[in-house]
Amino acid sequence: MSPLVVVIDTIRSLAYTGISGTYATVGSVFSFPVKLICFTNNTDGDMFFSSNGTANQLFVAAGSFKLFDFTTNRNSLQPVWALPKGTQIYVKQSTAPTKGAVYVECLG
Repeated sequence: MSPLVVVIDTIRSLAYTGISGTYATVGSVFSFPVKLICFTNNTDGDMFFSSNGTANQLFVAAGSFKLFDFTTNRNSLQPVWALPKGTQIYVKQSTAPTKGAVYVECLG
């Protein structure tokens, strides 16, 4: 049995000055399928995150985060869930931030 390998991707971030009422990209597209992702809002404004740049898909309140582990409670016979390689993450404000940044951390 070969060992399972986890790849930690470069952190993606966007300072509050780049965030407005329209979607902005947060870093680059995923270079591999993502099995664990953390959206951190280190600003003082509430944020919406999206994977298509048009729909509000995730709400992350000011000073909070959301963590998704798509492999939790999976046994070896089940398929692996992952966000596809090439996915782009976007962010826009729900309320205007005046400091901080947002971050997206990925493991594949």
